[in-house]
Amino acid sequence: MSNNTFHYGEDYLTIGTALDISSGKTKGILCRKTLEKVKTSRNYVNNIVHKKKVVYGINTGFGPLCTTLIGEEDTKKLQHNLLKSHSVGVGNIINDDIARLMLILKVHSLAKAYSGISHETLERIIWHIEEDIIPCVPEQGSVGASGDLAPLAHLFLPLIGLGEVRYQGEKFPTQKLFDILNIEPIDLGPKEGLALINGTQFISAHTVKFIERYQNCLDHADIIAAMNLEAMMGSVKSFDEELHTLRPYAGNSYVARRMRALLKDSEIVESHKNCTRVQDPYSLRCIPQVHGASRNAWLHLKEMLQIEINSVTDNPIIFNEEKTISGGNFHGQPIALPIDYAALSASELGNISDRRVYLSLMEKVEGLPKLLMSNTGLNSGFMIPQYTTAALVSENKSLCFPASADSIPTSLGQEDHVSMGSISSRKALQIVANLEKILAIELFTSAQGFDFRKPLKSGILIDKCHQFIRTKIDFAENDRIFAEDINEAIKIITNKELTSIIDKEALKNQIDIKNSKDEIFGIY
Repeated sequence: MSNNTFHYGEDYLTIGTALDISSGKTKGILCRKTLEKVKTSRNYVNNIVHKKKVVYGINTGFGPLCTTLIGEEDTKKLQHNLLKSHSVGVGNIINDDIARLMLILKVHSLAKAYSGISHETLERIIWHIEEDIIPCVPEQGSVGASGDLAPLAHLFLPLIGLGEVRYQGEKFPTQKLFDILNIEPIDLGPKEGLALINGTQFISAHTVKFIERYQNCLDHADIIAAMNLEAMMGSVKSFDEELHTLRPYAGNSYVARRMRALLKDSEIVESHKNCTRVQDPYSLRCIPQVHGASRNAWLHLKEMLQIEINSVTDNPIIFNEEKTISGGNFHGQPIALPIDYAALSASELGNISDRRVYLSLMEKVEGLPKLLMSNTGLNSGFMIPQYTTAALVSENKSLCFPASADSIPTSLGQEDHVSMGSISSRKALQIVANLEKILAIELFTSAQGFDFRKPLKSGILIDKCHQFIRTKIDFAENDRIFAEDINEAIKIITNKELTSIIDKEALKNQIDIKNSKDEIFGIY
């Protein structure tokens, strides 16, 4: 465990910090100032109950039952019933890392002390995080408004000894594990159950993972595209700095500068500097515009998500004993729309990658054999890997329909517009998983094409990347089971190996691939 600490409810939570808490690199704690505010907020709720003031969710029913009053003696039972009745999720159990992120994001939101949660409940959630006792949460059932009700209900069933959890690689009924560990369930007080299930933490946790994986794809896409451009003897003129000052989108300028740095001092580029080719196909010439547009979409989503995970998304909001507001901070629309936009941009990144793969197989590329193999006919060469990129690109296109474009009324019409952001976030992760595979195939094919440019070399950055790839994937003289090579390429991307090489070599050789302006494209 690192000595780094994060103060729930007080510090600003970045996407990177949330991931660090989840992985154990940073420890999330409640400081004294937060605990005092939490206690004050809790007292507001207790006083409301004792004085029999009518406040939604504290001493009333929920949704269409908001006019049904609940007696003081039943307010605790109401919270337990709420968790049980809303645990209606179906489908596969989400990954532990996403469920853990849900816990982390919920603690941070509740610790802002506008929810009337108790200190004891917060500490128990933190205990689940630190002991890695992760609730089992089904992936389907949220409509992304009124909070992610169903998945959050499943997430917090273990607080009252119900539901299932995963611990040390095994799944347990919660009460069985509690008996083994000699742990007692907790008693939820008034408002606590509602505070636990209201919020967008299911959407947000999925989006945190999407942001992380998509950033890695964007970084690798530039590297792989640079290698493929060299394999196809593409021009670097379209990356000119002055050109991009005339249309200065942040993502476009960033990608153009990365491409200039990646191709710096390339013998391959110099070898055809004065050739008669007028222009390249768009998949090479428009890398800054297409990759850059995807960067811009990623950046917009990151900015929206940073607001979301540092917000209070409960209902009602407890300002003080006299001021409680039943509003709509739980509604997922502000985050659902940019998720769908970013998912579309991820699909497009795969689309242009597939086009470069296809282009590299064509006989018209000077110096490259048809299908990237000298002895074709007997061998099919790299024909069929592109079938796979085509299939994955098509699948991603079918996933791009924006879930946020739909709304189905629920709760007897009380919740008559919903965001469907939970579906958006789940689809976004499917798209980025396919994107990793598409880029892996382009990595595999671009490394093959790059070999045909020998003995010319690229600059130090791309050469180092190619050398590393060749430690994992051999040059293909003849047909073989290419699925094995593709799987190795997927590992290279998901393990962030090429980006690590680039960062190390750029620093070592003082190549300007990062500067202070690039901080907006980070997750911290």
